[in-house]
Amino acid sequence: MAARKCKSQTFAEGKTIQYDTIKARLYPTAEQTTLFEKTFGCCRYIWNRMLADQQRFYIETDAHFIPTPAKYKKEAPFLKEVDNQALIQEHNKLSQAFRMFFKNPEHFGHPKCKRKKDDRDSFTACNHLFESGPTIYITKNGLRLTKAGIVRAVFSRRPRNGWRLKRATVEKTKTGKFYAYILYEHEVKIPEPITPTEETAIGLKYSMAHFYAADNGEMADPPHWLKQSQEKLARIQRRLSRMQPGSKNYAETVQKYRLLHEHIANQRKDFLHKESRRIANAWDAVCVRADALAEMSRKQVRGNILDSGYGMFREFLQYKLTRQGKQLIVVDRFEPTTRICSQCGFAGEAISLKAKTWTCPACGAVHQREINAAKNIKALGLEQYFRQEKLRGSA
Repeated sequence: MAARKCKSQTFAEGKTIQYDTIKARLYPTAEQTTLFEKTFGCCRYIWNRMLADQQRFYIETDAHFIPTPAKYKKEAPFLKEVDNQALIQEHNKLSQAFRMFFKNPEHFGHPKCKRKKDDRDSFTACNHLFESGPTIYITKNGLRLTKAGIVRAVFSRRPRNGWRLKRATVEKTKTGKFYAYILYEHEVKIPEPITPTEETAIGLKYSMAHFYAADNGEMADPPHWLKQSQEKLARIQRRLSRMQPGSKNYAETVQKYRLLHEHIANQRKDFLHKESRRIANAWDAVCVRADALAEMSRKQVRGNILDSGYGMFREFLQYKLTRQGKQLIVVDRFEPTTRICSQCGFAGEAISLKAKTWTCPACGAVHQREINAAKNIKALGLEQYFRQEKLRGSA
C-alpha cells in the first residue's frame, strides 16, 4: 500500500481537500490483459502523434497547438477499442509537459517521443458519475474499469467513509505485474501549525556511509540492499552471457534478474517509509539541505547517491510532516555547513571529503564532519523559519 499526499486545496473554513492514493495489485484475465496491452500501445501512439503534429504545426505557423485524440480515430480505428478517457489523459499529460517546459526549459526539457522498451506501460482514466453510476469503483475483491469491467484486485487497505474516487492509473511493471493506483479526495481538518523549538527540531545531513547523520549524533545506517544482492546479480548476468537471446531460458533468467531488482527497490522503499514516519512522529521540524543529488551522483566516484533514495526520503518527510502541522525546513545547498564550527561560528577552509573529523582553529573544538554539518543545518533552518514567520507577522 502506498498513501501519499499529492496536493491540497482550501475547501472551507478550517477544512481542506486532501488527496490519497491507494495501491492495489491487479490480477486481470487473459482478455483484460490483452485490453491493457492495447491501451498501453494506444497511449504511446496518441502521445507520439500529437507530439509530432505539434512540432510540425509550430514549424509551419510559429504557434503552439496540440490536436485532440478525436482527430486520429478516423485514420486509426483501433483507438476506439480502448477507453477514451485514457487517450484524453495523454493529451492532458502532454499539455502539462509543455507548460512545464515553457515555464523552465532547462529543468524540465522538451517532451520526447515514447518508446515501448524505454517507457513504463501505464494509462490513467478519470472517474465520472452518471445516472447509472460511476465509471470506476471498487468492489470487495475487484476494481471496475471502463471497457475492462471488474478486474480482480487485492487491496492492502480500504478507503474511509467520505472518500471520493477521482481517477485510477493502471501500470505494468517490468516483471509483468499489474498494479492500480487509485486516487481519492476527501475533506480533512487543517492541522494546527506547530512552532518548532531548539529541543523539538532535528537537523539531517546526507551521508554516503550512513544515509544521514543527525545533529544529535544519530545515524540511520540502513542495509545496503543492492550491495548485498551484487553476488546474485552477477551470477545471473554470467548465466545470461552464455545463453541465446530470444530463447525460453534466456527470457526466464531475465525475469529472475528483474524480480531481484524489484525486490531491492521494495526493500528500499519500505525502509524510507518507516524511517520518515518515525522521524515525522518524533520531531516538530526537520531541517535538511537542498542538495542537488543528481549532480552529486555524477561527481561521485565511489558509490551511487541516487541508489540510496535520499531524494524520495525528503519527499516522504515533506507530506508526513505537513499532515501533522509540522515543518520540513530546506536550507540553501550552497551554505558552507561542513566547514563552519557549530560552537563558535568560525568558517574555515574547505575540508577534504576523506576527513571524518576536524579541529576548529579558533576554539579548539573537535568535530565529526557530518554531525557538525547537521548541527549547522539545524541552526540555519530554525533561523530561516523564524525570520520568515516574522515577515509574515509584519505583512
